Amino acid sequence: MKINLLALTSILGMAGAIAGAITTQKLRKWLSSLFGIATCVSGLVAAIEVLHSNHPMIFQSNKILVLSGYSLQLDRFGALFVASGAVVGIASMIFRLGYSGHGLASRTASFVLPLFVMTLLLVPAATNVTTFLFLWEIMAIASLLLVLVDHRKRPEVSNAGQWYGVMTHLGAASILIGFVLLAIYAKSQSFASMEATAHHLPSWVRTSSFFLLLIGFGSKAGLVPLHVWLPKAHPEAPGPVSALMSAAMVNLGLYGVVRVGLGILGGGPTWWWLTVMALGALSAMFGSLHSATSTDLKRLLAYSTTDNIGLMFLGVGAAGLFQSTGHQSLALIALVAALLHMAFHALFKGSLFLSASSLQQATGSRDLDSLGGLLSKMPVTGTIFLIGSLSIAALPPLCGFVSEWLLLQSMLHGLPSSNPSLAIAMPVGVGVLALTGGLTALTFVKAVGIGILGQARSKPANDAHEVRPTMWVGAGLLSAMCFLFGVAPFLVIPSVINSSKELIGTNVANPLVGGWQVGLLGNQGAIEPGLLAFLIVVFVAIIGGLRKLIQAPSVRRAEAWGCGRETQTSRMEYTATSFGEPVVRVFEDVLSPSHNLDASQLSESRYYVEAAHFHTSLDDAFERRLYRQAAAGLRWWGSNARRLPNGSIHRYLMFGMVALVVVLVALG
Repeated sequence: MKINLLALTSILGMAGAIAGAITTQKLRKWLSSLFGIATCVSGLVAAIEVLHSNHPMIFQSNKILVLSGYSLQLDRFGALFVASGAVVGIASMIFRLGYSGHGLASRTASFVLPLFVMTLLLVPAATNVTTFLFLWEIMAIASLLLVLVDHRKRPEVSNAGQWYGVMTHLGAASILIGFVLLAIYAKSQSFASMEATAHHLPSWVRTSSFFLLLIGFGSKAGLVPLHVWLPKAHPEAPGPVSALMSAAMVNLGLYGVVRVGLGILGGGPTWWWLTVMALGALSAMFGSLHSATSTDLKRLLAYSTTDNIGLMFLGVGAAGLFQSTGHQSLALIALVAALLHMAFHALFKGSLFLSASSLQQATGSRDLDSLGGLLSKMPVTGTIFLIGSLSIAALPPLCGFVSEWLLLQSMLHGLPSSNPSLAIAMPVGVGVLALTGGLTALTFVKAVGIGILGQARSKPANDAHEVRPTMWVGAGLLSAMCFLFGVAPFLVIPSVINSSKELIGTNVANPLVGGWQVGLLGNQGAIEPGLLAFLIVVFVAIIGGLRKLIQAPSVRRAEAWGCGRETQTSRMEYTATSFGEPVVRVFEDVLSPSHNLDASQLSESRYYVEAAHFHTSLDDAFERRLYRQAAAGLRWWGSNARRLPNGSIHRYLMFGMVALVVVLVALG
């Protein structure tokens, strides 16, 4: 009898949670991690089987959710997200075997982590509202608990958990209301029934549900201005959890918007997708600016997640815009580019977060200004971080180059156009992609050049040594896949094309060149990543050979980033703060930095300065101007609302009467 892999994934995840809860301290870390790996392998095999067979995988049970039924059906579109999440999950669980600290070895973490991994893989297979929200809430609560596991030792963890808890549950409420609105008119909570009745819905219902779900899923994805929890929670979470949240969980926000907007609702008016593109452009710009100016390594990576999520939403918005204007082939290309970037982002961001966590464990710091010289101390981890940095900067022959190049092509070939929406949106999208690409390159030149190369800026950085093998094996697995899919993207692209076609229900011919090439049919813009990688290797080999032939016998050696000076100290090199200062100056109106100058005078005379410290701090403009103001308003309302229940029975009867009158008027 053939085993249902969706059921097996659920069973393995629950078994891992139970093993983590009841076993001894020595065993629970290994057992929960191994069950987590088995859960991911089961989900990955299920996803690959669906992608290759084109037969959805179904599992239903009335014993879990008695009233509605626990209903799962994994199609090709959902399988893309399951596969990418499973790969990140396998790498993170391997990494966890060697990872120590941050509370991840506790009984709570060992119980919750397998549940988190399991729900990450099952959410894309839910087929009705109850099953979806059941899995979604377990995922949200599990991730919140994992963020908070180290709250006793670090007070900033509690603050991050509060922000994440509030934002994730506000998002869940928005998702619930949006789905309930669709379910009322479909007279069913099944997604298939909603899709069947979507074209007969009143326009206000379609629009209201779409934007409610966009808000809910956008908050999970970290879409600006709903992103404020992300740069707080991701840096404070333990390393494997950071990787799972930033490389897998945020993708489910994109999944929800695409599933609802292009799948269940079957597309929408042009202005829907212009809004999505605008939010994507805003997220990409805002995230890239803050990552370029951040000196906290994991906070930098968290903001770069907002940047890349923005690029994905830019592609999804372009796909919806092309579809609404009748350009089906371009819509397919833009959607394929967005989904391809989602899959590749999971690989390079997972490797970056895991290797950054290794650097933090080895040095005890995330501050780039106190790191340096780590490539010589930690050559394997440093190389893994370098590969992830090159991939996220979209340099060949790595996977980030392929997806961003295809996204650029999809928008470029939308021009010229007589449609005003396309004529305005596509050049803006190309400009955003170009500018964020430059800022991303600057960001990771800073991260690698100052944090990995250069000279050590602190004793812990100078004393650092390579981490345990399981840690760099987990991160290295993702880095190796960055190179593999960068050289041979044809291993992934056909599955993405078929999944996109199935979702949007189009029968247009495949608009992309097949085989080793990537490009659009009928255009001269195709690239061949495998050949490009070969030429790069040959070029490097030739340059290296020539250098050995013509090099003088005596070679002068100088420190990396030392500008050729013989005498070089870490104080002579750029810091991460100074490297990002030009960006702060150029975008000062957007970033709104605050400057503090602390000066101390000599004890003999107050007219002479003994020492001066100049510090520039950057906070999130949306947090400061929107969320903190809203929180202050809520505190004011709460303090004044306490005066209402004063113990007077007459006042309470009056409140009841007013409420009754309001209800009668509303219903009448």
